[in-house]
Formats: sequence, C-alpha cells, structure tokens
Amino acid sequence: MSKTNFVEKIIDKDIKNGLPKKKLSFRFPPEPNGFLHLGHVKSIYLNYSLARKYKCPFILRFDDTNPINEEQKFIKAIKKDINWLGFKWCKETYASDYFLELYKLAKKLIVKGKAYVDSQTKNKIKEQRRTSYDVGIESPYRNRSKFENLELFKQMKNGYFKEGECVLRAKIDMNSPNLNLRDPIMYRIINKKHYKTGKKWFIYPTYDWAHGQNDYFEKISHSLCTLEFQHKKPLYNWFISKIKSSGQILPKQYEFSRLNLNYSIMSKQKIKMLIEKQIVDNWDDPRLPTISGLRRRGVTPDAICKFIKEIGISKRENNIDIYLLEFYLKKNLAKIAEQVMVVFNPLTLKIENLNETKWLRFQDRNIPFSKEIYIESKDFIEKKKDKFLRLSIGQKVRLKSAFIIKAKSIIKNKNGRIKYILCKIYKDKRNSKATWSKATLHWVSKKYSLPIKINLYGKLFNIKFPETFKNFTDYINNKSRIQVNAFAEQFLRNANYKKKYQFIRNGYFCLDNKSTKKNNINLVFNQIISFKQKRFNP
Repeated sequence: MSKTNFVEKIIDKDIKNGLPKKKLSFRFPPEPNGFLHLGHVKSIYLNYSLARKYKCPFILRFDDTNPINEEQKFIKAIKKDINWLGFKWCKETYASDYFLELYKLAKKLIVKGKAYVDSQTKNKIKEQRRTSYDVGIESPYRNRSKFENLELFKQMKNGYFKEGECVLRAKIDMNSPNLNLRDPIMYRIINKKHYKTGKKWFIYPTYDWAHGQNDYFEKISHSLCTLEFQHKKPLYNWFISKIKSSGQILPKQYEFSRLNLNYSIMSKQKIKMLIEKQIVDNWDDPRLPTISGLRRRGVTPDAICKFIKEIGISKRENNIDIYLLEFYLKKNLAKIAEQVMVVFNPLTLKIENLNETKWLRFQDRNIPFSKEIYIESKDFIEKKKDKFLRLSIGQKVRLKSAFIIKAKSIIKNKNGRIKYILCKIYKDKRNSKATWSKATLHWVSKKYSLPIKINLYGKLFNIKFPETFKNFTDYINNKSRIQVNAFAEQFLRNANYKKKYQFIRNGYFCLDNKSTKKNNINLVFNQIISFKQKRFNP
C-alpha cells in the first residue's frame, strides 16, 4: 500500500470537514512557450493521480496569456507528450478563453477602487517597489478617479496607447514586506498577434492575475504548484477574495517541491538558450530531459512514471540522482527489448573449414554464418593474458548461437595492421568435456552485415548542479554525443523507432525517430543506456 502524501492528507481533511467529493477538481496548467520536461511530469502525475483517486475531473488548461513566445506547435507537442505518458484529461481549456471575463472583472476592481492605470514605465514601477526591507514609493497615478481609470483602461484595450506607455495595477499595499503585494501589474499592452485570439486584444493579463481567476472559473478545488510560487500565495488569495461570489467553493493553493536532477537543467528558458546557442539540436535532442528528447532517446513512459512515483511528493527541496530512472528503465527494457547482434569496432575472422554460408537459428529468426564474420576488436588479443577469457591464438571460445571457434593465426597487411584472423570452427557440443574458454562472443556475418550509425551519449554537463550557475553553458560536456559506425544483422533493416533493442553485450538502443534509410544513408540508432553505465544520464 502506497504512502499518503501531504497533499492527500490535506484533501482528506477537507473532505472530513465537509467538502463534498463531487466538488473536487484538479488541473495541469502548462504555458505553451516550450516543450515539457521531467519536472512537468511530477505536476501532471500528482494532479492526474489525485483525480483518479477521488474520481473527479482532471483539466488540461493552457495558460496562454503571453503572445510573445506562445505558439500552436507547443500546444501540439504538450498534448502529444501527455498522451504518450498515458495521462488522459477530461476537458481542455485555455486561459485565452476567459479574456473577456477577466477584462470585466478587472473593470469591477477599478470601480471598487482596487485597481488603477499607471502611466509609468515598468522600470520605474520596479524601482518604486524597492526591497522588502524598505518602504515602497506610491505611484503618482495611484489615486486617479475610477472614471479616469475606466476610460484609460478602455483606451488600453482599444489600442490607443503604445507598448510600455501604461499598465493596469492592483491597488494593495506598497509597504508590504511581500513585494508581490506592492501593487502588482494586472494588464500590459502587447502589440502582437495571439496564436488563438488573433489581433482582437491589445492588452493581455499577467499570469498573476489570470491564473487564480481561471482556477476560480473552472471550480478547481486545490491549485497545486511548485515551491517557487509560495510567495505569490497571498496575492493569489487576495485576487480571489475580491472577485468571489457567495456560495462558491474557493480554490486553495498548495506548494510542493520541484524536481531537481543531477547533471541536468529543469528550465524551459535555459533549454531554449541551449537551442539558440546550437549546443543542442532542438527541444527533442536526446541529451535533454524534455519528454520529447527522452522519447527520442528511447526512454519508456513506464520507466518515467515509476521514477516519478518513487521520488514522491513533499515540500522539501532536494536533488534527485538519476540512477533511479536508470533502475526502472533497465527493468522495463529487459522485458520488452528484442535481442540483436551488432558489432561496433569490427575485426574480421576468416573460417578455414567453411566454404558455404550456413543458416543458424537465433531468437525467432534464421541468421547467416558465412566464411568471414565480424567480432568486436576488444574480444581478441594477439598474446594470451591471464584472466582474458575471450579469443586469442590457440584459444577456443563460443560464438553466440553458432560454433566453438579457435584462432589459429594472424594475417596482417603491409602496415602491420591485422587484416583478419584465420580460425577454425567446431561443432558446439555443450555437454562435452572439451577445454575451451567459457566466454561467449556475439558476431555478425561480414557478407550479410547491415552498416548502421550509433549515437553514444554521456552527460550534457560536466558539473553536478549546472542550474546553480549563471554561466551554466560554460560547463557543457563537448563529448556528450559521439557517433560511431557499426555492423548489424539484417534484422535491423526493418527496425521500428517505437521498438527497443538489446544490442548483445553492449546495452539498449532504439532507432532514431528522424532516421530513414534512403539514398544508401545508414540507419541511425540512439543509445538508451549501456550495460556498463553506473548512472543513466539524460
């Protein structure tokens, strides 16, 4: 039986104190200005799990209040990611759906003397707020009449003013130790087409104004967010207290710790910076902790969800070691991955007592064993060493699903490099008492091999906590992706990017979802995780 987290305890207490279960409702409110990352999954998982537990609505709401960076492609990507993870929402809404209602409520606050139009610049407003230890400076426009404010606000809406000429501010307390309550901005002028509403609006609500009111409109019972929003909770409550209607249950904000991962970043702005600086390819770069990047890398939704469940929900900030994801990932891949023989750094073996190709059974298919085969170069040494159980001159080893093989001599080219190893094969009598190494090597027929390319991945950053540094891009690992050539059995010619493959003795891999075999260009596979990796590094 899973432990009850602190959010569930709060909800259970609310129910015990009279809150009807049918009044419970939860939401996930992403801003469509980038792709989702692992940190977002923690919020989705929490809200979705609560909705399932209490059998109540789970709403997907896009907080699209800023037309500058928001795009339809982000809406599409976010929905794809959530679906891929296995979460289902009962209703899809947009903050922009409530622009008219928000505008009307703002006018009511003006009439109540709780909002005013400020004709100062944003920098001047910021300067007047000062610090939490100083007394704030009131705007000279703070005491405009409600009639003047209404007229000015109407003109703002109709496009009479230029960007930056004025804003609408809430009238709260310029001396509050909480800077968020020092007359925060509710509306600003942005002369940019909104992806959804077009050019209908010249003013846009800030997140602070729109977020809580949208929770109120949608009758969200518990508004769950990460700890960086805890200082905005008094503002969230202040706004709702001024617009509430009698009889309606008010949403309550509760905070939980964000997901911090070693050697990774959990910030859309910083990920965007990596893209703009061409340090990574795009939002779906397999080295990123974005959902699309992890999917392209080959990480499974099952592993992600079990990882998120394991780290749990709390108020304590901590850094999670990514080995937990590695544990669940390997466990999942072991169940679903198909075994394939792939040779990375090939060495040719020539079989002296084989003249024609033999077809052998491996897994659920027939594979060719020809006169020349590839093995890994690391699986052979010229002079036998103690404890080296793989191939050497005079040494016998087993070939996976094939024969016992013995190396007889080395054939080199003019430069002294090995051209091939002359070998002899023997029938694999597993019950015999013949003396041969207990090592089993994988191999690929040289004649029937399929050339492929493989992306090998390491940490994107060289430091454990890159987000703590302003110049975090200075700590990029320049060897975070290395592409190598390899030779595979023909089975991979029909590889599907949705499937996972175990390259025997090397690790788990998947076909890159941008890879296609056209014009003799090799298929490209991404390393999901190596068998030898102690830590999984997205």
